[in-house]
Amino acid sequence: MMEYVHLIFLSTFLSVSMTSETFDAMEGEALVIKCPRWSSALNVAWYHTDTNKIIPAEEEGSRIFSLKRFLWFLPTSREDSGNYTCVIRFSNNSTKLFNMSVWVHPYKQGVCFPSQIRYPNDTGRGKIVCPTIDSYKNATITQWYKDCKPLQGDRYFMGEKYVFIKNPRQDDDGYYTCQFIYTHKGNVFNVSATRIFISRAKHSPLPPQILFPKDKDVIEVELGAPLSLKCQARLGIKKQPMAVVTWDVDNIPVKYSDFSRFHEETHFFEGREQEYYRETTLHITEIRKEDLQTNFTCVAVNEMHNTKATVTLQLKAQCKVGLPNVILIVGSLVLLVAIAVSVMLYQSFRVDIVLLYREIFQPYSVKNDTASAIEKRMQKSRRLIILLTCQLINCKEHAYDQHIALYNALIQNDTKVILLEMETIGTYEKLQESLRFIVKKQGTIKWKEQHTVHPQSSNSKFWKQVRYHMPRTLKSSYSANTG
Repeated sequence: MMEYVHLIFLSTFLSVSMTSETFDAMEGEALVIKCPRWSSALNVAWYHTDTNKIIPAEEEGSRIFSLKRFLWFLPTSREDSGNYTCVIRFSNNSTKLFNMSVWVHPYKQGVCFPSQIRYPNDTGRGKIVCPTIDSYKNATITQWYKDCKPLQGDRYFMGEKYVFIKNPRQDDDGYYTCQFIYTHKGNVFNVSATRIFISRAKHSPLPPQILFPKDKDVIEVELGAPLSLKCQARLGIKKQPMAVVTWDVDNIPVKYSDFSRFHEETHFFEGREQEYYRETTLHITEIRKEDLQTNFTCVAVNEMHNTKATVTLQLKAQCKVGLPNVILIVGSLVLLVAIAVSVMLYQSFRVDIVLLYREIFQPYSVKNDTASAIEKRMQKSRRLIILLTCQLINCKEHAYDQHIALYNALIQNDTKVILLEMETIGTYEKLQESLRFIVKKQGTIKWKEQHTVHPQSSNSKFWKQVRYHMPRTLKSSYSANTG
């Protein structure tokens, strides 16, 4: 019921324009996101947009909780990625919604700052401010990094919330990461934030980074089909005097190979922070068998360094029906046919099968059925056989034992009834109501004229039906001569 109320609550604001903002964080670190500050705000509520569930205030052991205009993750987890809604209600009963998208990125070996978790350059004069530290009360910076390496040297002055580079030059351009700790109720959490720094120099190289493909990737192909392999690399800040991205085929550059099936196409572009990228596409006109044993290597080179990423090709998986699968399919079909035939045979010879089973597998009785009184005998009987004749129909008063037997059968449901129609009765309107109910429910076993030819034959249809409705014959566990 509470979730339903939340859903209604959020749906009432669909007409209000929403403001969206995205927050990126590293897995396992502390993260706080803020709703905008409004002086006239009456209260603020946080919801998980995808589930319409409210995010409560902090409780003992809470990892995600709300605190007025703040939403805390202590720490983040991969499953936290998603959308969160901040709802502000004002004193005049108006509301405003803010949609916050949170993306939690995993740590990857050799990558200390995913491209999404970067803040733009705020000055080219040497002062680099830690981007998010003001959101964490009493936080302490523990280390600064440049391009994933600890920042050291006399040219760097560490302030409380920033680092200052004395006389910045071209080789100071790069990514600066501040790492700090935040303490909450005795628990210590790590936080990191990365900012790009671009000096006033015309250009500067960065350690080359191949964005795709990933090293040791396996690409599925089809023989005879064309293929295009793209390689994209980041090489520095601003246009680089030396920037090469190319493909090698088994360690031989494509431009020097004799393969007419291969040719390259290259172009470059700049990112939002003047980052310089090159992308080279290797076009293969048709895939051949020998290509499946070939290494295709993307090589990225600039003034600082070079790096490589190698991929291989394999055939696309095809659906093949092998011998074990054929055997399984045929076996399943045979089993289904056998089951269908068995069901048909049972429906046709059900009576004979049940009677044969009873004759072969006769269980031993554990109790000797004898009783002195009529009522007890009736209660212990498992079947009640009633002969339907004209005399029974015209009888106005029925015997005491018939009343007892019908009571046990209909009220206590202890005894099953077998109705034998020994004469052609026609309508059953004159039968007592209880017998008419039984006739309507289960019908009767009719004695027909042809049964008089061999009235004693146990194989006649009439006697088979009688035996079928009778309980199984019980072998006595005592000696047959005890009586």
